[in-house]
Amino acid sequence: MFSLRSWPARTATAATTTILALVPAAGAGAASPAELPPTLSAPAAQAQLQQLVIAEPRSMAGYSRSRFPHWTSQGHSCDTRETVLARDGADVKQDENCRAISGTWHSVYDGRDFTNAADLDIDHMVPLAQAWRSGANTWTDARRRQFANDLEGPQLLAVSAASNRSKGDQSPDQWKPPLRSYWCTYSRAWIDVKSRYDLTVTEAERDALTEMVATCYGETGA
Repeated sequence: MFSLRSWPARTATAATTTILALVPAAGAGAASPAELPPTLSAPAAQAQLQQLVIAEPRSMAGYSRSRFPHWTSQGHSCDTRETVLARDGADVKQDENCRAISGTWHSVYDGRDFTNAADLDIDHMVPLAQAWRSGANTWTDARRRQFANDLEGPQLLAVSAASNRSKGDQSPDQWKPPLRSYWCTYSRAWIDVKSRYDLTVTEAERDALTEMVATCYGETGA
């Protein structure tokens, strides 16, 4: 019930209009919901959540998005954004510069389907500013670059620009995906990323994540 298809980090090809069928279509011309790289199971996420350090948000002094360099090159003219678009879409075609010129995408946050890559943002599961307030302010720029371009963990996902901008840099106690059916995956991925990078959580954040993980079992949570 809780398994996610494995998405190893891939280097997208740059051949002209190469078809990258990384996600099979759900039907003729339809997009399948994107699946994150393997993340924690629901029981593991619940256990890991209790291990995260609770702390008040740190100061935003010194923060800027430039402190988290992205999108970096992934080889063959592809950057991180184009690699995620290819991974999360169906029947994606790229030009010689690795730009997605056609395909279909399903935004799991709000259930909307798209055929134009320009309508999509690549969401950082744990937003950059949120990470800064949770401990990334002490990292090296190299570590922040790794975080902002992480293709191995469940940190990057192609979603509608509208939902990504609605989320902004908010934590789960402040913003949740409009589709409640995605709360289970979202909470597990958020906990996974925070655990991988030793980031802190607030009490309100922990309580919201507890509620969201409970939906994996059909429970409403606290």
